Amino acid sequence: MIKIAVASGKGGTGKTLVATNIFHTLLSKNEDVLLVDCDAEAPNAVAFFKTMKSGSSEVNMMVPVIDTDKCIYCGKCHEYCNYNAIFIIPPMQIIKVIEDLCHGCGACSVACEYESVTEKPVSLGIVTTFEIDGQRRIIESRMNTGVMSPVAVILAAINQAENANSVVILDSPPGTSCPFIQTVARADYVILVTEPTPFGLSDLKQSIDTLRKINKPYGVIINRSGLGNNDVYEYLNLENIPILMEIPFSREIAGLYSQGEIVSVKIPSLGENLYRMVRNLTAQNGNSSN
Repeated sequence: MIKIAVASGKGGTGKTLVATNIFHTLLSKNEDVLLVDCDAEAPNAVAFFKTMKSGSSEVNMMVPVIDTDKCIYCGKCHEYCNYNAIFIIPPMQIIKVIEDLCHGCGACSVACEYESVTEKPVSLGIVTTFEIDGQRRIIESRMNTGVMSPVAVILAAINQAENANSVVILDSPPGTSCPFIQTVARADYVILVTEPTPFGLSDLKQSIDTLRKINKPYGVIINRSGLGNNDVYEYLNLENIPILMEIPFSREIAGLYSQGEIVSVKIPSLGENLYRMVRNLTAQNGNSSN
């Protein structure tokens, strides 16, 4: 098994285009492959395939409930909370839990000596599994509206793929914040998708800096090649970063993707290039683990 995260420093670079076409290409080659949509704020990978929902599970977090009859308003729970999720005005005997800020760490329960802190489950989102041709193929993370962080939902989705004896494609959330970091940290290899524009280069550098700090191997796919300038190429050459492949700037590709089509069905050469790339990555991963 190998987990390959497809990521980008910004939205709109073609990350989901790459992830869904890798997934479809491997399926068409009768490979064991599982796609995990980790973009929990706006998952859309399922829209590209004919699927059947096979199950779902709710992701909950335990948040504190304070019994004001037992509370003496000492403020220790507030002091222990690193996320400012407990609001307290001791002289007025006011104490409230701000659930949107709570991370469910349980520190307030440890701090309280008077057993006034209990916990209750709060729903963060749902992890749904989908079948293609009778086999579990797609796992989707979807956070609830108003939830501050999708990380717990993303990790729950990845955990469901943990024992899969297959290639696992992680369609990562955009950006370089916690959702991105928690996703790529679970991958064996990271494919960064960028575009040859100033914004693409800026966000690519941030992604690479993050991956270097957590010691993750990576390579780059340049999408919409032929657009913009050569700054991305010069940077990758200077830093000795591998260019895994290029996807040309194409009205046809943009049109197919916008209609929810799998591009490699209409442009087989794209699928073949992606397949060779993944085979090379799996071979390298096998060699590095020996």
